[in-house]
Amino acid sequence: MPENPLIRNPVLPGFHPDPCVLRVGADYYLATSTFEWCPGVRLHHSTDLVHWRPLGGVLAERRLLDLTGAADSAGVWAPDLSYVDGLFHVVYTDVSSFAGGYWDSQNYLTTAADLAGPWSDPVPLHARGFDPSLFHDEDGTSWLLTMNTDWRTGRNRFAGIQIQQYDRAAGKLVGEERLIFEGTSVGMTEAPRLYRRDGWYYLLTAEGGTSWTHQVTVARSRELFGPYEVAPDGPMLSSAGRPDLALQKAGHGSLVDTPDGQWYLAHLTARPYSPLGPCVLGRETAIQRVTWNDAGWPQVEGGVPAEDVPAPGAPAAVDRSDSRVDHDDFDGGRLGPEWSTLRRPPTPDWVDLSSRPSHLRIHGGQSPVGRQRPSLVARRVTARHCRLETTMEFHPRTFRQLAGVTAYYNTRNWHYAYLTRDDDGRRVLELMSFDQGRRVQHAGCQVDVTRAEAVRLRVRFDGPVVRFGYSLRRPAGDARDGDGWCEFPVELDATILSDEHAAEAEAGEPTAWGFTGAFVGLWVQDLGADGGFADFDSATYVVDEP
Repeated sequence: MPENPLIRNPVLPGFHPDPCVLRVGADYYLATSTFEWCPGVRLHHSTDLVHWRPLGGVLAERRLLDLTGAADSAGVWAPDLSYVDGLFHVVYTDVSSFAGGYWDSQNYLTTAADLAGPWSDPVPLHARGFDPSLFHDEDGTSWLLTMNTDWRTGRNRFAGIQIQQYDRAAGKLVGEERLIFEGTSVGMTEAPRLYRRDGWYYLLTAEGGTSWTHQVTVARSRELFGPYEVAPDGPMLSSAGRPDLALQKAGHGSLVDTPDGQWYLAHLTARPYSPLGPCVLGRETAIQRVTWNDAGWPQVEGGVPAEDVPAPGAPAAVDRSDSRVDHDDFDGGRLGPEWSTLRRPPTPDWVDLSSRPSHLRIHGGQSPVGRQRPSLVARRVTARHCRLETTMEFHPRTFRQLAGVTAYYNTRNWHYAYLTRDDDGRRVLELMSFDQGRRVQHAGCQVDVTRAEAVRLRVRFDGPVVRFGYSLRRPAGDARDGDGWCEFPVELDATILSDEHAAEAEAGEPTAWGFTGAFVGLWVQDLGADGGFADFDSATYVVDEP
């Protein structure tokens, strides 16, 4: 084992944006944004900052989070995880809408003694801005920080960083709200986090927007309410102006110290498929080493993100099984932590792991554009070259019932290979895409699977291309039965499943945001609400690269 193990970035590949890192004793935890996906606030655990294990999510029940009708890229933004009084505290924003300079951004707080729950009923905080965090000062007080929104024409929509005391005993905000930092000329000041070290209050913010000009800005003050002085050497971290870097969009940082006094920064990043090109994997989480200069400012070497970073010590013992292959036989009583569901938690009324042993039964939901009751069980795409394979049994009664596998970004951008019933009674496989709301039915891709007992389906990412395949399991004795894969005769554009493609604007005003990332998943529709369902025997996710 090497004396100086490395952190390989991104440590959380695929859609894991807006990280908050926390250490409790010898354990590190990362919380990331989930937007319209359930469970809300995704968690990971590590003991060495190198290897990270998914724990699932915090907001796993409808009483904690109701995403019914949430817009694409709305929902849970930028959670913050802290620990005080023997309780984990999670503050988060539930964004219900954003358009025309408005944000409906309600902030909440929930607590638990164990990250596995149970979590308390959310306490409503204010809705004056998003990106909340809690700072617990040395005197025992706690303070809520957010960015400050301003909807008025001609005003700065990102109107600085505000702070207000949170009374933990009373469970409410108290006292006066104060504006403590107006940001720098870079603008779009958000994602505040506050730390105390050597008599200074250090304020981290994200600036420049969450794309190519993103950065981590540091300011400090001797007093909680400021004034805050900005670091004289520029941003602590940024990829701006460096299209040659593998890690782009670096910003939205969170600091953590190790038990022996070293410091690290968790931050958002992305890996475009070409210089400043589409980011199909979405915004990911990386970690950088931090040192403190003689003047007491935190610094990242070179001020830019590195792919390989020295870790704090020898890695802890971890499972050395092939992490490139993840097979799920659906033998458990609930979905594993790698799975997410769209806009509604996986309740037994539509996600059924008990009616048929070792199968996942998904009851059909709304159409691919429905935002109230979709039936999509999916997982993040974590590599440019990867695939999801499954075996499905499905007997649709009408053309209104569909089931299959998808490469998905949001309700306006996806590819879908599905089984349905034609007007002549045949069961057929078909292939369809949605590109910024425009539907494309791929000609020449219909396959008769009427005699098949089960269908194996595959969706494969091969860099900028998505391919779908199938294999049929026919009744015993059928000479055409076989295990070989056939592919649909069309190559699909993977880059429509990117943040950049999903973002839309009219007359310079954003009409759609792209804040998530590509997923692969199991999708079932029952457009007539006639009780249709599909059974999935297993699912295997494979990363086809080192």
